Amino acid sequence: MTHKPIHILMADDDLEDIDLMETAITTIEPKANLHKVVNGRAVIDFLDRQSDYELPCLIILDYNMPELTGAEVLAVISKEKRYENIPKIVLSTSSTSAYINECLSNGATEYFIKPDNMTALATMAKKLLHYCNVN
Repeated sequence: MTHKPIHILMADDDLEDIDLMETAITTIEPKANLHKVVNGRAVIDFLDRQSDYELPCLIILDYNMPELTGAEVLAVISKEKRYENIPKIVLSTSSTSAYINECLSNGATEYFIKPDNMTALATMAKKLLHYCNVN
């Protein structure tokens, strides 16, 4: 049985958060490949360079990033039909309802508060990988 490769795009200006999430995801699914960027503009640039076949199965965005926030990235990519079927998850340290509502109205599939321990991170990684399953 052939499975589509698991390509995930993750954007966060905190490199430690990226490393922790990558470790959690690849521990569960070693074949997962994370393309990591550190600002919102780099998300759009990366997506624009990908063919339809190379698009990620999941986009994970931090809310507070340089150049464009996660919500601003969502607003831009929501205008592109080729991205509409890619789940877009926002991970943030903020539980501010205005941020959550802004992200959801701009096309986020879900908004999660970043976990504060490794057990919660592993649980979140499983939820995120669920979005990439091709069943």
